[in-house]
Amino acid sequence: MCRRIIIIVFGLFVWGESTGQTHRIIPTPDDLPQAYPRIYVSPEDKSDLIETVADEEWATGVVSGIHDRIDEHVYRHEKDKEWMISRLQMYWNTKATDVYIDGIYYSHASGKAPVPTVRYSGSRDPVTPYKRPKLEDIQPYMDDERGLFFHNTSKEGNPLEWVEQSKTGKQIESINQEIIGYGRDAAFLYWLEEDDRFAEFAFDLFDTYMDGMYYRSEPIDISNSHIQTLVGLSSFQVIHEGILQDLSILYDFLHGYIETNHGEEIAGYEETFKKWIDLIIQNGVPQNNWNLHQAKHILKVAMVLRDNVHYEDGKGREYYIDYLLNQTSARQWSLTKFMDYGYDLENGVWAECPGYSQGVTNDLTHFIRDYYTNFDFNILPYTPVMAKAVKMLPQYLFPNGDITAFGDTYYGAVSTGPMEDMIWMAQQTDDEKMEEEFTAMYRLFEPNAEKMGNKYRPRPEISSLFSSKQLSLDPAYKKGELTDYLTQTFYAPNVSWHVQRIGQDPKNGMMVSMVGSLGNHMHANGISVELYGKGYVQGAESGRGSSYFQPDYLEYYSQFPAHNTVMVDGISSYPEMLSNHAFDLNAEYPLSGKKEGYYPSITFSDVYFLEPESQSDQRRQVSIVKTSESRGYYVDIFRSKKQREGDKFHDYFYHNLGQSMTITDEEGEALKLVPSDEMAFAGGHLFALDYQWDKKSITTNEDYQAEWKIAHPDGEDVYMNLWMKGTKGREVFSLKSPPTKAFRKSADLPYDASKEPFLTIAARQHGEAWEHPFVSVYEPYTSSEGKSIASIDGFEDENGNSGFVGIKITHKSGREDLVFSSADGAVAKFNGISTDASYALVGKEADGRMVLFLGDGNQLELDGYSLTTTEKGTVVMEVSEGSVMLHNEVTVKVTKEGKSQTIDPGDFRKIKF
Repeated sequence: MCRRIIIIVFGLFVWGESTGQTHRIIPTPDDLPQAYPRIYVSPEDKSDLIETVADEEWATGVVSGIHDRIDEHVYRHEKDKEWMISRLQMYWNTKATDVYIDGIYYSHASGKAPVPTVRYSGSRDPVTPYKRPKLEDIQPYMDDERGLFFHNTSKEGNPLEWVEQSKTGKQIESINQEIIGYGRDAAFLYWLEEDDRFAEFAFDLFDTYMDGMYYRSEPIDISNSHIQTLVGLSSFQVIHEGILQDLSILYDFLHGYIETNHGEEIAGYEETFKKWIDLIIQNGVPQNNWNLHQAKHILKVAMVLRDNVHYEDGKGREYYIDYLLNQTSARQWSLTKFMDYGYDLENGVWAECPGYSQGVTNDLTHFIRDYYTNFDFNILPYTPVMAKAVKMLPQYLFPNGDITAFGDTYYGAVSTGPMEDMIWMAQQTDDEKMEEEFTAMYRLFEPNAEKMGNKYRPRPEISSLFSSKQLSLDPAYKKGELTDYLTQTFYAPNVSWHVQRIGQDPKNGMMVSMVGSLGNHMHANGISVELYGKGYVQGAESGRGSSYFQPDYLEYYSQFPAHNTVMVDGISSYPEMLSNHAFDLNAEYPLSGKKEGYYPSITFSDVYFLEPESQSDQRRQVSIVKTSESRGYYVDIFRSKKQREGDKFHDYFYHNLGQSMTITDEEGEALKLVPSDEMAFAGGHLFALDYQWDKKSITTNEDYQAEWKIAHPDGEDVYMNLWMKGTKGREVFSLKSPPTKAFRKSADLPYDASKEPFLTIAARQHGEAWEHPFVSVYEPYTSSEGKSIASIDGFEDENGNSGFVGIKITHKSGREDLVFSSADGAVAKFNGISTDASYALVGKEADGRMVLFLGDGNQLELDGYSLTTTEKGTVVMEVSEGSVMLHNEVTVKVTKEGKSQTIDPGDFRKIKF
């Protein structure tokens, strides 16, 4: 059911007037359909749709579901035309035309229209104890000087009471959108079934609302704040003008009825539509997801307008469609400029946190699909990054199928909507290669992929009739493999995000996600990590809290102490949300995106970050070491110091899931922590510290451990064990932090993490933490497995380098690992081993097998073996009886038992001596 429209305008490239960049011009339709409807379907497709609904169970179910939702309202409207109309939130008595806001809150309204006008929203902040009643409990024609009659959920029984409008959040919008949604559905059923009762119901709601909006003007911010540039006619944010899409769809299906019975009203409706989308173009934010949300609203309206020639200002369908695709103003960028700004053209990552990034890619592929449906034109060739943008989405995934949740993101599944859209587009354009590629991807990540077609039960919504059935997966194209989409390491510089992973099995896979603060919807978190272990993102993010506008977000959830990071002097902070504080990637192994040819059991990253508030250098080195299919550990070395003298203290925070946490010495004896009020706002520190409670501490120079337990009813408990190297000036804190809000209610956890304290250890290093860094080893394990590590000990550089870190890890299997880390490139020596690497590991198995890992260095030597390079780089050598395997990213001189050879860079392969 797709119309065919001739396109006679060809793509062009023009030079930007001021930037000197080439901007792609996307062709616009030259021969637009004049009949209605247009958005989902054309008049000539009606008979096909009727046949589909009659013959196919899934379609019958969709239409029946819509009837179930609205029939009672339509039938009531026959006898009582006032019931539903009176529930609309309007200025029924005052008929105000001018709305005034005070920042993010409603202030008042004035002016007098000849008809009731649409009531404005209560606040930009959705958080409020006042909740809207059900429709049947809403006071008819509610326009009272006392405010609105809503439920007070802060009181027992949630009583209905009068409340000032500014305290009602977004509840007014919610009521109006629900009611107009019924009108939208009724308009569709009228068009499909030609029952005038549905047309009358839809028209009365539409006419009342649109007449009321005709006389409404742009809200005025009496505080002259930034909010003035964000407001729409019904909402504090133009991106939340979702009711405009419902009104457009309603008008589209009802147009024939209106033209026949109320044709004189059309000019007023269209003037209102144009005024509304002109304000959306005028206001908003162009450099992030807002731009696309605004475009979605504008496109729906543009599609129901007439051609340019019908309007005195020349602004009709063609004008607005071209505006979205090719024109740019201060707060509404062209589609191509928007995409060029936000996407990394090399790896397809969108410059926002994962939740918003997925949303933008999803919205863009929907936009491209809708554009093709309505104009029979494929704009994918003009947006070449989209294939990469969809293919990279699985890189966000932990082994259990949750995406990483840095910034304002929730843990959850990867979005498969973009994959579906790409399959659909491939089918329409006969691109078999693209169809096969994205079908394989969709089958792998979409749990309902095999239910498409007649077995699929889509939601009872109009859109389901025009999307769900149209996607039919070709059985010739099989499910892909995880290795097709995930790589051992992945680096996205445009969001300052680096991931390391080994293994994809949910129980035994390991992964660390490390992030700075670059892009939109980011937090002030320095160099923060998430750690995975035994089925869970154990070292999880804290989430965004209750709302962007609430103190808990501003003062805690978006700040350093809510993250697994290091804060300096209690003051580390910088702007959250749109942030510009990235880390530098000094080194990594293997290289980002590399799919083969590397040693599979070690990953490594080394990043540098300038903490701007305290002007501190921070350097974090993180490694995954896999010792068997089911065993492994993380190494985390965090150095931090102020560029100027005067370091007071550096705080290492780590939060882990679990109902309990213990802190012990090396022997497992509980440390004698005592109550402490030192980690607090008092003293000129962040407010965030006062959100934590039950604070206890102890000062110790000795090594210590922390252990978290996720208790399961079946007895198979999950643990994370942390060993930290002791040092002079170290104080250890046990803290309870606000619950993580990064998990949704459906999260597969044995307890409600969103309501329980997020158990936290904080290590405070008094003075600098560069020569006295935070040195940690994390091992996840289960109760049935037990720990695989027998002991961990620190060791010193025999050459006396005070900035050196050495760790000896002894395993129950008999394996022994020695970790070396030098901050300044100096040669360190211990027990016959010497190296200048920023990170090196020598692992010896009980059976004599050995691995030598030289990370970002020039030399690694031990008895009988050496790796020497003239260029700083990474080399891995695995030695077993009769075999030597090598991966060298730089030219290396390899010496084994007195024999040497120089070997050019190459992937992991067997070498001969």
